[in-house]
Amino acid sequence: MESKKIIWMLKKDLMVLWRHKPRLLSLFLFPIIMITLFGYGMGGELTNIPIVVVDQSNGDVTDATLNAIKNMDLYDVRDIISNPDEAREMVANGEVKAAIILPTNYDNLTDPQAKNVQIYVDSSDQMATTAVVPATQALFNEISKKLGIQKLEMMNSQTAQIQVQSTNVTGTTANNKIIDFNSIINSINFQIDKLYGDIKYIDFLVPAVLAMTVMFSCMFGMGESIAGERERGELARLFMTPTSVTTVVGGKIISKLITETGRALILILAAILLFGIVIKGSMLLTLLLLVLGALCFVGFGIMVSARVGTQEDYMQMVMPFTMPMMFVSGVFYPTETMPWIFQKIAYLVPLTYINDAMRTVMLKGGGIGDIWVDIVVLLGFTALFFGLGVIKFNRDI
Repeated sequence: MESKKIIWMLKKDLMVLWRHKPRLLSLFLFPIIMITLFGYGMGGELTNIPIVVVDQSNGDVTDATLNAIKNMDLYDVRDIISNPDEAREMVANGEVKAAIILPTNYDNLTDPQAKNVQIYVDSSDQMATTAVVPATQALFNEISKKLGIQKLEMMNSQTAQIQVQSTNVTGTTANNKIIDFNSIINSINFQIDKLYGDIKYIDFLVPAVLAMTVMFSCMFGMGESIAGERERGELARLFMTPTSVTTVVGGKIISKLITETGRALILILAAILLFGIVIKGSMLLTLLLLVLGALCFVGFGIMVSARVGTQEDYMQMVMPFTMPMMFVSGVFYPTETMPWIFQKIAYLVPLTYINDAMRTVMLKGGGIGDIWVDIVVLLGFTALFFGLGVIKFNRDI
């Protein structure tokens, strides 16, 4: 081996890396981003899940219960209201993940009837449901034990008073009162109302995985479609003809959309046949959402590839966006597992809105009226990406 030539080749590769700043930046930045997201996103605990509490009773027991709920890191109590129907509507609209309903007799310790505490939960968020339901049940089991002790103490006190009064009148003691220990032990009857039925993790996962698959295929495909053709000189030969940038971009869009529409249809059918997924909403709307997502990510690919000269540069530039986007958008785990800064970043990436729209349609049976905000945001991202892509497109590289 010729050591001088090996050193020369090493210097050459390092100089090429230094001259390609996007590749150099990605080399150091991407591993840091990934380890951070893996650590906080997949290893974190659910906290600050938004809930609402319905308070229909006033007293010391209610106050103690509210304080206990507020002191739990799992909950983020957005409001305390008095109308159960309004609370259910807040859960159905996605404003909160759950609503805890305290009954009207909650503070009445003399009532022999069990207190029916109810929780409405957005079961379309399977991860949040599996955290909220057992934690809330455990909380009220503990409260039920304490209420049982208070009831028993009250009944013992009342019995002692009766015995004293009976002794004063007759000179003898008598106690014919029968204590119902079952009513004491079961002071609280906890009821769970899952608004969208029992949803398994695979049901929660599939809508976001469909959107994520479209994202990867579109963004990585554009590397071959534009950066690859530019690297091979095909774009240069095309621009020797009287062809505008808009025509080239438009042709790429139509070609990619036809391909991705077919891919989206295959993905949906495979999810139904292989995993038994039931689409509660419109099949057509689900397909159109995937097509809109494809259009958005094709635009992102065009924007990035507009200024790069090789496929390798393109891949190095999109990787720091695609992989983190997959984690912060809540594909596998809710964004509540993330630090607050990542939760804010989630609203800056288009995959978050596609995931939300897909889950609303597929799991909740929602229509356009339920996802219009997601659609408007996605159209805004698409217009921004395509606008920057056309403006910054370099036909001379």
